[in-house]
Amino acid sequence: MKARIALLTVVVSLLSGCVVPTQYYWGQYENQVYLMYKAPDKATAEIQVIVLESDIEVARSEDKPLAPGFYAHLGFLYFQLGQLDDARRSFEIEKSTFPESSVLMDRFIEKL
Repeated sequence: MKARIALLTVVVSLLSGCVVPTQYYWGQYENQVYLMYKAPDKATAEIQVIVLESDIEVARSEDKPLAPGFYAHLGFLYFQLGQLDDARRSFEIEKSTFPESSVLMDRFIEKL
């Protein structure tokens, strides 16, 4: 009986160590990128912008930062829609939030 309790305690301890809250809010970001390639008619730039802008509001309400690449992708969508000011703003947010993306974001901004 003691061995069973000890084993159960070890298993519960190991499993509880695997539950780590995510640092970032991902929302529908990954799903939208997937759909953009898998089923483009279900993830047009217009649809994605609506979904991702909604994710921004949810992330703010939960006080969580958005995932790396989120604003870069949103900037790309704005670019596709011809909304260059919004694209620039999104690239700037990505760059300031994730400085390691600076070189790429600067190139995108330069191309605008």
